[in-house]
Amino acid sequence: MASKSNISVIGAGTMGAGIAQLAAQQGHEVSLFDLSGESLERALTSIKRNLSRLKAKGKLSDVQYETTIKRIKLGRELSSAKGANFVIEAVSEELEVKQNLFRKLEDIVSDSAILATNTSALSVTAVSAACKHRSRVIGAHFFNPAPVMPLVEIVKGVLTSEETVANTRALLNGWSKTCVLAKDTPAFIVNRVARPFYGEALRIYEEGLADFVDIDYAMKELGGFRMGPFELMDFIGNDINFQVTETVFKAFYYDPRFKPSFTQKRMVEAGLLGRKSAKGYYDYSDGAQNPEPRIDKKTAEEIFYRILVMLINEAADVVFLKVASIEDTDMAMIKGVNYPKGLLKWADEIGISEVLSRLNFLYEEYGEDRYRPNPLLRRMVKTHANFYS
Repeated sequence: MASKSNISVIGAGTMGAGIAQLAAQQGHEVSLFDLSGESLERALTSIKRNLSRLKAKGKLSDVQYETTIKRIKLGRELSSAKGANFVIEAVSEELEVKQNLFRKLEDIVSDSAILATNTSALSVTAVSAACKHRSRVIGAHFFNPAPVMPLVEIVKGVLTSEETVANTRALLNGWSKTCVLAKDTPAFIVNRVARPFYGEALRIYEEGLADFVDIDYAMKELGGFRMGPFELMDFIGNDINFQVTETVFKAFYYDPRFKPSFTQKRMVEAGLLGRKSAKGYYDYSDGAQNPEPRIDKKTAEEIFYRILVMLINEAADVVFLKVASIEDTDMAMIKGVNYPKGLLKWADEIGISEVLSRLNFLYEEYGEDRYRPNPLLRRMVKTHANFYS
């Protein structure tokens, strides 16, 4: 694929606008499509605002600003994608919508054009089922905001060709993105591995072992996480986080590891969505006084290690089931959600036997499949192996 291929972005929401901005900044001619003229205008306003901030910081010259804006063409007709070598959709997370879109795009773009979906939850293989040439359909899951977040999960559908993978990776590497390759399984790498960060924190809270502020304190002070689970859920939006959890739970055929929390469901029902509603687990209204942590060191350590080994267990499952490599799994969590270090590297530092011991304790204590240790960890303990030599 040519280094300055024509790019078409379908969907002018926050993600679509961000991808369009990113591609234009990298020197590509970009067509940004949406049925709504208002959405297109909002997207262009947002892009101009973002670029103005870069200009104010001295990261973009006046000429670069103007040139970047001129590269972006707005369109309300899908035919605007004609001539694009790489098309990426960022429309609603509905399978039928994406399939209908790709079906129409096949009649517009050339046979050699790559069709990429930015889905974070749907099967890439299922999306490609509507296409005649399924080998050119691929997942390219950006993280928000797309111009800033370095990670892209490249997802190979069952019929995606190696050439499509190689060309997509080469293109996005040229955009200075960190690309990781994932098998087409529910939630790919990041959204799958990260579930225990929220789910186990909520479970600890529901059991009354610690308050949410204490759990956040343990993860930040002992683990070095930038935000605690409850702070992060408030930041993401409790409605969005709960919806993702429900989607993953269903996609994994109701595996108890991904079981949603009644606490979060009630928060959503009460309208306590987090920062966007000014109140969630914390109060974000002007002058609000939030509680201070009052946890002892021993309890903080128990909380931290309980959540950490659950995260490691999920990361090990990703490797065990060949969803992603050890290196890509660790890189995805560092670059996608700002974890302080790779979980599998962390496991080596703690000791695989210690991780397994803590998981076995939880499994025996609760008797739930939620806590079942991954077979890979058991095998590694038997052979005294590490993830990294």
